[in-house]
Amino acid sequence: MLTTKQRELLMFIHERIKETGVSPSFDEMKEALDLASKSGIHRLITALEERGFIRRLAHRARALEVIKLPDQATTAAPPRGRQAFVPQVVEGTRPAAPVPASKPANDEGRELPLLGKIAAGVPIEALGAERDRIRVPEIFVGSGEHYLLEIEGDSMINAGILDGDYVIIKKSDSAQSGEIVVALVDGDTATLKRLRKKGASIALEAANPAYKTRIYNADEVAVQGKLVGLMRRYH
Repeated sequence: MLTTKQRELLMFIHERIKETGVSPSFDEMKEALDLASKSGIHRLITALEERGFIRRLAHRARALEVIKLPDQATTAAPPRGRQAFVPQVVEGTRPAAPVPASKPANDEGRELPLLGKIAAGVPIEALGAERDRIRVPEIFVGSGEHYLLEIEGDSMINAGILDGDYVIIKKSDSAQSGEIVVALVDGDTATLKRLRKKGASIALEAANPAYKTRIYNADEVAVQGKLVGLMRRYH
C-alpha cells in the first residue's frame, strides 16, 4: 500500500521518535532517504498523512506522530543509500468484484484489467501487472485502451468518487484542464485528481476541502490516463 520511499520514511520517523522522543528534521529525513530536495520529503509526508499513517501536531516544530505502521512492517530504519525505484501495482485486500464465468450472448461489454488500488502515494506505472479482469458495459469505454483502478481514500468524494469504487481510466498521456486524471508525480507517486493548467505549472486538485491543491512544475507531472467512468458495489 506504500511506495518504497514512503515506507522508508515512515519507518525512519518511527525509529527516530522511539529513540529520541522527537520526530526528525526535514534535513535529516532528506539525508536518510538520499533525496535531492526537501520538496520530495514534503510530498512523502503529505501522502503518509492523507493515508492516515502519520499526523502533524499543531503549534509544535518538528511535530509528527506515527498513527499506524504498514502491515508486516519491520522496525529497521531506512538504508542510507539511494535505491532504484521499481514501480509496482499494489494489491488490495478488498475482495475483487465478481467476474462472469462466460460472456452472456446478449452482453456486449468488454473485459478490462483491474490494476490495483490508487490513492495518494500509490505507484501504478507497471500497467501490465493486472490483478483481475472485470466486464464493463461498452458504453463506458468506446475506442482506445482502458483499465480499472480501485479507489482508496476520500480525497475525491465531492466529485462522487468514493472509497471502494472502481474507476474506468482511458490510457492517455495528455489531458485538458479540468479533467480528472491519473497523474504520476516525479515518476514515483500516482494519484487521481482534477488537473488544472496554470501557465507553466500544473495544479492537482482534490474534491474534498480537507485536502490542499498541490502545484507542480509541468515537467514533474505525467498524465497516465483520464477518468471516463465509475462502477460501484453495494454491500
